[in-house]
Amino acid sequence: MSAQSSRVRSMNETRERILDVALAMLGENPDTGMGDIASTAGVVRRTVYDHFPSRLDLIRTLTERAVTEMTAVLTEVNASGAAADATWVEFIARLWPVAHRYRVLLALRRGEYGEAIHALLAPVDELLADLVERGQDDNVFAEHLPAGILSQVAYGVVFAIADSDLSDATRGARAATITSLLMLGVAESRAIALVGDQR
Repeated sequence: MSAQSSRVRSMNETRERILDVALAMLGENPDTGMGDIASTAGVVRRTVYDHFPSRLDLIRTLTERAVTEMTAVLTEVNASGAAADATWVEFIARLWPVAHRYRVLLALRRGEYGEAIHALLAPVDELLADLVERGQDDNVFAEHLPAGILSQVAYGVVFAIADSDLSDATRGARAATITSLLMLGVAESRAIALVGDQR
């Protein structure tokens, strides 16, 4: 029994290592091949395919991991009952390390895996749209676009800034938060004040 549990643990550790390596390598180059991922993870190509029969399976698993992390953060900050703009600031502050880690999904979402990634991100998209709609109802966010589209525009800015690979992580998070608030129609002075409150 212990030998079997040890084997399962080893397989799980290998799977997680492959995912971590894939995420890092795809973040540098979205076209990275499975062979390169295997080599960097210290396993043979066959091992990668044992865990992920196709590149799409690997991308899908990475996306599911991102969705789990993002949904948990968004659900928690939404429960705080704070104003929508303050909730957005808290969400981006806590999401920034996740967004930076999963920034490759933005590039992959525009490519051949776009449909699969888009479908998997639906729960996050819905939660964001709900938050933006709440802000529109409270006259905190602009109403020139429907909540679903406006939330995607503002959220896309966060990933775009994460993808720009700013070396100063603090400046990156600050820039992402202020810019996304501006996209939501928040006045610049209010956006800066909200971000200042987070420091």
